[in-house]
Amino acid sequence: MPTGPRCAIMAPMSMSVQSLRRLVALFVGVAAMSATPDPSFAQDPFVEFFGGLFEGRPHHGPWGPREPRVRRIMPHRENRGPTYWHADNPRAGKQSESATDRNAPVTQPTFFVATVGDTLGLLLANGLKDGFSDRPDVSILRKGKESSGLVRDDFYDWPKAAKEIAADAQKINVAVVMLGSNDRQAIQQGGESYETLSPRWRELYAARVDAVIAAFKEKNIPVIWVGLPVMKNERLSADMAQLNEIYKARAAHAGVPYVDLWDALTDEHGQYSAFGPDINGQIVKLRSADGVHFTEAGARSVAHFVESEIKKYYDAYRQQAPVADTPAAPQPETATGATAPQQPVATAPENGQPIIFRSPVGGPSAAPTLPERPPVGSTQQLTGAGAATELAKRAPASKAPDSATPAQALARHVFIDGGDQSPRENRADDYSWRPSANPTPQPR
Repeated sequence: MPTGPRCAIMAPMSMSVQSLRRLVALFVGVAAMSATPDPSFAQDPFVEFFGGLFEGRPHHGPWGPREPRVRRIMPHRENRGPTYWHADNPRAGKQSESATDRNAPVTQPTFFVATVGDTLGLLLANGLKDGFSDRPDVSILRKGKESSGLVRDDFYDWPKAAKEIAADAQKINVAVVMLGSNDRQAIQQGGESYETLSPRWRELYAARVDAVIAAFKEKNIPVIWVGLPVMKNERLSADMAQLNEIYKARAAHAGVPYVDLWDALTDEHGQYSAFGPDINGQIVKLRSADGVHFTEAGARSVAHFVESEIKKYYDAYRQQAPVADTPAAPQPETATGATAPQQPVATAPENGQPIIFRSPVGGPSAAPTLPERPPVGSTQQLTGAGAATELAKRAPASKAPDSATPAQALARHVFIDGGDQSPRENRADDYSWRPSANPTPQPR
């Protein structure tokens, strides 16, 4: 073992090394304890690891503390409802609220349209709601049920539901029906199963279509049946076309209008197309990725074809509806104190007769009238010497103005009487051909 002065020097050095190690261990322990994040910061342990290790907390900039970052998968689809949940769209509600003037008088709806159907019917209701947004007196009632149809009455019985909707206290002026996209199934009845589109299946299915129409007609509610669109899948599209034949035949039998959407959603070759013109003529995407449902623009385009039928009933309702009582405007008094006679008001004519507007002052005779056009006489020469003077002499005295100069007579003949002018030489209306005075010599 070494002794002497060297050993005395190494003893203090070993003690200092041990103290240094203890200090390093203590520092690492304190740093590990301070690096434990709080619960809000622990949501993302990888992003702020080094900041928590060396600083203890994430650095707050001059703009205040930052919100902790949360890792998400497909954030645009998280907690998002289907497209047909139109009423649950908060952005649409904010836009409609901002577009409506709060100080404007509220018009209560008086004309109610019930949209009955499956998911396609709900999308149609969205389009109709947008289409009638400028008519506050029209209300679109969403009476649809997603994933429903006329086959699975154990899931949703539409003939029974139609009777309940028609008998409800809610007033309904028109019922729009769009069903069938989920009806490629066998019908179970009386313990028997009937294959899709078999003869017996068609009889039972047509009877259910008649039951839905009859439920509304019993309450004197007009019905508009909307056909199914072309589908992306060819076999599905072929079956939908056969269902449309049933709808069209039963609608014609019941005397209700049928709206055919097939050609409106196909291309120039009659095939399925996801894109097409919207109501403004712009080419947009009308169908969703599954090739069955509509986009928002597609629902609006489909509703455009149904609106024309609804407006027929709406116009008939407006003609029959009583006009709201309005206070009569006070009539002006004459100089003698008597009330001036009220002028006749133009009313809507019957049987398509044109409306005749009367002048409010002086009666019908006070309206300005145009002079009768005289018959066309013989052609007059206007370009020769003294032609204008000769025309002025031949003009009737009753039609000549006070200062009938030749220029005025010429202007009256052309612009009032409708006379013609003969072309003048070298004028723009002179189309005659004249050989050149100095013909160009031909080269030899």
